[in-house]
Amino acid sequence: MHVLTVRQIPDSLYDTLAALARRNRRSLQQQAMMLLERCRFLDTESSPVERARSIRSSLSNLQLGDVVQDVRTERDR
Repeated sequence: MHVLTVRQIPDSLYDTLAALARRNRRSLQQQAMMLLERCRFLDTESSPVERARSIRSSLSNLQLGDVVQDVRTERDR
């Protein structure tokens, strides 16, 4: 496992990170790690529009039911 050291973090950024960590009941390191994990999903090679188009096309064959009708059917049981 690698070690990453970040120096000279502006006070406002540190305070924001610390507040997020407290709110989520994480250590500062755990919060930073979670945010870095989220960055893994940021694909710099494709635009958000291209990613949305790809997701839409992968879901196009999915048959979705009528949610309103499903709720009514469940209520009538």
